[in-house]
Amino acid sequence: MTAQAYLALMRITLAAVTAMAAAVLLVPAAPASAATPDRWGFAFVKDPTTVAWTPLPAAYQYGSWMTFAPGLQADGIKIATGRFLVRFPQIGAGSRGVPHVTAVSADGRFCEAVRWYGSGADQIVEVQCFKPGGGPIDSQFTVLWTVSSGTTPAGGYASVQVNSLGAIVQQYNSTGSANSVTPSSPGYYQVRFKSVGALGVQSGNLQVTAVQPNAQPRRCKVARWGWSGTDVIAVVACFNPATGALMDSEFTASFHRERSVYAALSPPKYFGYVASWAAGQTNFNGIYGFGANGIGGPVVKYPDLHQKQTHAQVTAFGDTSGYCGLKDLWLDAGGTAVVTVACFTNAGAPVDLPYLSTFSSSV
Repeated sequence: MTAQAYLALMRITLAAVTAMAAAVLLVPAAPASAATPDRWGFAFVKDPTTVAWTPLPAAYQYGSWMTFAPGLQADGIKIATGRFLVRFPQIGAGSRGVPHVTAVSADGRFCEAVRWYGSGADQIVEVQCFKPGGGPIDSQFTVLWTVSSGTTPAGGYASVQVNSLGAIVQQYNSTGSANSVTPSSPGYYQVRFKSVGALGVQSGNLQVTAVQPNAQPRRCKVARWGWSGTDVIAVVACFNPATGALMDSEFTASFHRERSVYAALSPPKYFGYVASWAAGQTNFNGIYGFGANGIGGPVVKYPDLHQKQTHAQVTAFGDTSGYCGLKDLWLDAGGTAVVTVACFTNAGAPVDLPYLSTFSSSV
């Protein structure tokens, strides 16, 4: 916001009646140079069958609206089989930003983002869930949405929204550098997150979500992950769940290093992430640093990170059509967050697969 625009806004506010002033303050404009993120929210949909707008579980929702409207809650409503709208109050930014979605299911259900948009002052994220094979079905899921601007010196965060041809629809990079995407054979996309990694080592965490505005079934995952200097290079693979074949798809992808999955830092300080097959700087705990989180097959333990409101996302890793989600809601074991991941073949049979897990609190 320019100085002139700010002064004009102050004059309007001072001249307005009290009710108008309250309305203006309810949705503060995000300054163009704000530290990451400008606006964000996360939630867990426990009951995907509700056909009236219903508040989502308070222990698993939080967002930037809490700084100016703490009495408001994220809520949701079912609009069709497997189709659900999540509404984050008073933080609307239209089609800007990126969502991530993870199904919470022990029987192979999976979810994708359909679209995200503003509705009045609110932000809506539309989600479609499926059973193995691609038929629509109601499912529990976790969802986040975040939009950022400006640069930040601490940690690293970058995101892209990519169309099926491999063109970037929108992007963000906390260093101010430009990300890039190169499509290759059907279903493969090389994403380069510029300058946000640790020098010369694998670091941070990646998350990927399929996007389909027509709500047709798609799945996307991280197929490969490398680096060049401080650039993070991820190959995203997308699939047709009906056949398990590679297929072009829209998607969102994000990278976070020593920051939360929704891009914020301090708060929160209680966050962490792991890559199940790796070590070093891919295993990070905001309290204890590198290597502190425990991995035992599908179970990840994040010591002392279960604080206040909490959130988790999972993305599968590898070239196969297998996929991963959350088996059930994570547990609080004396402050340790216990996250159980469930992975499946394309047909929905349980299978052990490598995965990327990330967990964060609101504080």
